[in-house]
Amino acid sequence: MGLFLSAARRALLISAIALLPAIACAAPTAGNSNEPINIEANRMVSQENDNSVVFIGNVEAKQGKLTIRSDEMTVFYTESKGGKDNKTSSQMDRLICKNNVKITQEDWLGTGDRMDYFAKERKVVLSGNAKAWQGPNMVSGKTIIYYLDEKRSIVEQDESTKGRVRAVIHPDAKK
Repeated sequence: MGLFLSAARRALLISAIALLPAIACAAPTAGNSNEPINIEANRMVSQENDNSVVFIGNVEAKQGKLTIRSDEMTVFYTESKGGKDNKTSSQMDRLICKNNVKITQEDWLGTGDRMDYFAKERKVVLSGNAKAWQGPNMVSGKTIIYYLDEKRSIVEQDESTKGRVRAVIHPDAKK
């Protein structure tokens, strides 16, 4: 029973660590990172040998006004010992959401087949029929890449299907 509780606590801690940066970058205006993170799924698997935690089935992660939904969410982390008391700490390395990815915050919505967040690069990649809306304005492509620190994004076309980047901008929209 103690091993299970330890794995569950670790999974929750890692999920919280992982979602904070993803939440900060998933939408243009981030929520308050001090708010609690609530994650629900049909199943959770902690894979300590792989330094990962997987949430499977109807995954929903919420923090404040931001919600991330997908069929599967995997949090990869690294562990290190340090500090005065030589305690082990977990640091999020990357976060991957697969299948039916939907990110919402207020009037911002992003969808795709997959979302990858890379902590070191502070980069989010929404791929597979990626679309993002801010109010009535929309941009779509095969991949939308967002660089957090630079506050810049790149939308790429699907060269295999000759699909082009598409944007619909309403000039009289407030945002």
